[in-house]
This record gives sequence, C-alpha cells and structure tokens, in this order.
Amino acid sequence: MTVTTPQTPEPLADPRRSRLSIALVFGVHGAVSGTFVTRIPWIQDRLDLSPGQLGLALVMPAIGSSLAMPLAGRFVHRHGGRTAVRGLISLWCLALALPALAPSLPALCAVLLVYGATAGTADVAMNAQGVEIEQCLGRSIMSGLHGMWSAGGLLASGFGILAAHLDLDARLQLAVTALVLLALAQPVCRSLPDFRAPEAAEEPPRFALPPRSSLVIGLVGFCAVFAEGASMDWSGVYLKTVTGASATLAAASYTAFSLTMAVSRLAGDAVIRRLGAVRATRLGGATATLGGVLVVAADHPALAIPGFALIGVGIAVIVPLAFAAAGRIGSNPSQAIAGVATVTYTSGLVAPAVIGALAQATSLTVSFGLVTLLAFALLLSAGALRRAEPDSTDNKVTASSPGNTSGKDLSAI
Repeated sequence: MTVTTPQTPEPLADPRRSRLSIALVFGVHGAVSGTFVTRIPWIQDRLDLSPGQLGLALVMPAIGSSLAMPLAGRFVHRHGGRTAVRGLISLWCLALALPALAPSLPALCAVLLVYGATAGTADVAMNAQGVEIEQCLGRSIMSGLHGMWSAGGLLASGFGILAAHLDLDARLQLAVTALVLLALAQPVCRSLPDFRAPEAAEEPPRFALPPRSSLVIGLVGFCAVFAEGASMDWSGVYLKTVTGASATLAAASYTAFSLTMAVSRLAGDAVIRRLGAVRATRLGGATATLGGVLVVAADHPALAIPGFALIGVGIAVIVPLAFAAAGRIGSNPSQAIAGVATVTYTSGLVAPAVIGALAQATSLTVSFGLVTLLAFALLLSAGALRRAEPDSTDNKVTASSPGNTSGKDLSAI
C-alpha cells in the first residue's frame, strides 16, 4: 500500500527545523504533566483528601483523555496539523492552572476530566504531526520525540520539586508555569509544517471509534503501557514491601525508572534504524521479559532495581513504534493514531488497579508475573508493528504539493 503524505503549502522546506519544532512540542506537553505531578500533594493537603478520594480524582484525567481522543481525528482533518497542534497544545498548557483552583473534590474531578481531555487530544495531534514528519524524512524519529516528552517532564518536575520545597502556593506556580509554557509553544508551533488531509479524503465522524486495523497495534501498545504503568506506580511499593528497601530508595524508584525511559527513548531511533521496527520490538520484549523475571525473583533491592530498569529499557520504544505504525493506516493518520492511543492509554488506566487487586488476592510478586507475561507477549506480537518500518516498500512516502509537483521521494532528506 502506498501512503501519500497530505498536501502542504510548504512541505518540509527546512527538515531540521520541522523535526526540532515537533520535538519541542513533545517537550512542552511532557513539561505540563511533570509540573502537575509534583504539586499533587499540595492539592491533597489543601482539599484535605483521603488517599481514596485522591485516587478517585487521579483517575479522571485518564477517563477524560480516553473519551476525548476519538474526537481529535476530525479536528485535525478540518483544521490541518499545524493549527490543530497549536490550538490543542495551547489548551493543554492553560489547563495546567485549573487543578490547583478547585475548591472541592467534585470540582477537582470535573477539572481533571477537562485536564485529561485536553491532554489526550493534544497528544493525538502532535503524534500525528510527528508521524507525518517521520514519513517525509524517511527515518525513525518517533522514539526520540517520546524521549523529549519524558525529558520535558523530568525537567519540569525538577522546578516543581523546587517550588514545593520553597512552599510556593501551587495556584501561583501552576498559573505562571502555564503561561510560560503557552508562550514557549507559540513560536514553536508556527514552525511546524502545515500538513492537511488530501481533498479526496473522507472526513472522519465526530466521534471516531478505533479502526479495526489499528486494534492489533493498539494491543501491542496496551502490553507496553501496562508494564510501564505497573512499574511506575508500584515499583516503590514493591521495593519496600517485597525486598525490604529503605523508604528513600523506594521513593527514588519513580525518578530512576522515568530517567531510564527517557534515555532509552532518546537513543531508541538509532536502534530502530539499525534493526527495524519488528526486530527492535522483539529485542525490547526480550529485555523487558528478562527484567520482569528479575523482579519476580528478587528478594533484595540489588536484584529488583536492575529488573525495573530492564523493563523500562525494553518497553521504551514500543509506544512510539505503535503510533508510527498507526500513522500509516489510511489517509487520515490522526484517526488511526486516536484509535491506538485510546486502546493503549486505557492500559495505563487499568494497570494500577489490576496490579493492586491481584496483589490483594495473591501477592505483588504474582502481580509482576502478569507484567512479565505481557512483556513476553511483545515478542510474539512484534509483527503487528511492521508498518512502522520507515524504509519498507509498503510504506513508501511521497509528498506532493505546489512546492513538490514532481512527487519526488523525500526519504533521502
């Protein structure tokens, strides 16, 4: 199947600038998430929320995101990639200021639904833009883009931790940070190429359910995100209760795992270019499976910590590859990406609860046995991401526009 990149007035006149711009968009998106996470304790204290009440509130972003992502395909189709990314990332930045303003638990839940909805739609739009740029470049960049998301989150969380240490009012900090990130996003988005759907392309429905062709790809992402969510949310608890780690070491597990993910994603494109998407997925699945085995067998932090690190390294490139593969389905990448994102991120919603319920019924060790099995499933399902091969003959990409009337192959850029 030949996929033609939607026509654009100025198709990648400056490829390096286009790639840098979309990378910075990913960084801004991650910075919003990283900032919010660091001020959750302040919000909990201000509203005097119990752990159960806070848990209920923190489910709302995932619900809002899952409900809103299917709407993104139509928005991107109507307004074009650049306008969609600029508008949605702006809403996402502004939404950062809202949670700290909520006066009660019901208000916080409502605000976090909106917060999640803006996060999900912006996520779909920027991933669609990233896939379009990747196709025009003819080489893998999606792993690096997701690495920039992680890096943005880590950098912003550092500022958030400093603000918390200085006991700054979160209402002021989140509002100022929202405006700063909004200001940073505007010139970055103006530098994005203006990808638009072909004139003959059918407009997606208002609420686009995942295409059947994207479901298998989404299930691969589901396995990876389940392992990611379980490790990020439960690694500290696992280290403390199963291996007897100190509270300090257990608390540092989230930062260590996030750093491992960020570094692996930033380096992942080189691995994908060398091995291809399918072999990189199989290598990642094998690495994550080995990590899961170490975690399950661990009776000491010295064994569990490398295990969690290997899980992070192994799953790092899977979600970027899933989005890249989805972006090569049909003439409207954003619709397929929305479908894959909906299936994939649902995993992040259910993983912590499933791990907790299984641990309650059995043990945390058994729970991470399930994580290990899902990591092993990546080995068996890697072929579903074959579409993500940038140089595959099935994915040969051309960009036609007034500036490229010959339909010249741009993969050599």
